[in-house]
Amino acid sequence: MQYGLDAPKHLDGMFSWVLFDRKQNRVIAARDPIGITSFYLGWSSETPGAVYFASELKSLHPICDKIEAFPPGHVYDSNTGALTRYFQPSWWDPANVPSTPVDYLTLRHSLEKAVRKRLMAEVPYGVLLSGGLDSSLVAAIAQRETLRMQDATKAAIQNQTGVSDLVGIDDSNELSTVTTLQQLHSFSIGLPGAPDTEAALEVARFLGTKHHAFTFTVEDGLNALSDVIYHLETYDVTTIRASTPMYLLSRKIKAMGVKMVLSGEGSDEIFGGYLYFHAAPNREEFHKETVRRVKNLHLADCLRANKSTSAWGLEARVPFLDKEFLETSMKIDPADKMITEGRIEKYVLRKAFDTTDEPDNTPYLPEKILWRQKEQFSDGVGYSWIDGLKDAAEEHVTDEMMKNPKPEWGSDVPDTKEAYWYRTMFDEHFPASCAGTVERWTPTWSKQTDPSGRAIATHNAKYKSVE
Repeated sequence: MQYGLDAPKHLDGMFSWVLFDRKQNRVIAARDPIGITSFYLGWSSETPGAVYFASELKSLHPICDKIEAFPPGHVYDSNTGALTRYFQPSWWDPANVPSTPVDYLTLRHSLEKAVRKRLMAEVPYGVLLSGGLDSSLVAAIAQRETLRMQDATKAAIQNQTGVSDLVGIDDSNELSTVTTLQQLHSFSIGLPGAPDTEAALEVARFLGTKHHAFTFTVEDGLNALSDVIYHLETYDVTTIRASTPMYLLSRKIKAMGVKMVLSGEGSDEIFGGYLYFHAAPNREEFHKETVRRVKNLHLADCLRANKSTSAWGLEARVPFLDKEFLETSMKIDPADKMITEGRIEKYVLRKAFDTTDEPDNTPYLPEKILWRQKEQFSDGVGYSWIDGLKDAAEEHVTDEMMKNPKPEWGSDVPDTKEAYWYRTMFDEHFPASCAGTVERWTPTWSKQTDPSGRAIATHNAKYKSVE
């Protein structure tokens, strides 16, 4: 292998792979910097010295009695049996608090480039559009790039140019291949009358995408729960809540022939978008928490996006977790990111795409969407979804069961009936040896253990954006 253990440093994208060097009788394995794709390694007491790799727990647990998540940004070498971190960005150490003032245009251009990279595809693609800020920005940029590619395609056909194998356009408007591009498709899902569905429709109309708004019922979601947990391979409450609608949506998208979608994961972790960030005591703690959240994405939102979609053979790409964009956004002084009076969460991201002072530039989004308050996906699909889950858990888990958790759970005891219910479903699919790969998502600086945004006191607060 040309670069040896440094090979992953030369890759830009999401990946998990195992390579066998026949000449050296050597195995090298690696996972992308943030862990967008799932990857595990395991060991079996029956085959000492052997190491097993797989993208799913269900492939390993029949063989292995010890399983761990392959750490993101690491490379494995069979010569030493060691895992070595290859991804070492300047922001990785939370003690190094950045002091670079935000540059709004640089931030904007960096995200545009990240989206542009991920539009290189030879398959039908679309965008997941919840109507929240993150997915709406990704959709807005994707639509601009799609229209730009269509114009470049027409020009290339007229000039009889374009010879590459991949579909895409670079920063200089050079088309990499000639293709006929269809209208950009966008997709949303929610309970009837859900706040996100209404917002998504407004964004789609504004952008001009071909939008597909699907609905589901609480019963649909409850019926899918066991399958969702089987594919997700987790019992974390917030991940399951948000993954179920995404799982149902992915099935519908794949049935339409679409094979790749862009999604907005990562933004809340980078910019402190979760409502509990209102309680951050200072810039140092704010930055420390964003770094922790980004590092743990492979256990939560990346796991959800990857497994909810891949369960149906759909690929999800996440522009916010582009290496260059991470370097740009994580080096911003956290004081600029903090939520203060007059500054809504993710203010710097919103401001970067606010073209109010640019009369020659078409707005990226309607103002009410650009400055819309955060809704966590499991809330935005319809508030009765979480209420329905809690009601169903009450029917399945008794007070007596809560008092007598299973001994094999050790100290990892569910603190709600909903969490208990999910853990029992997880145990139906996976042995106890798999539980070590799961981490629960809970807010910091809050007495609330419920991850729903509605549980945070600031959920209904009103904001007025100012410079």
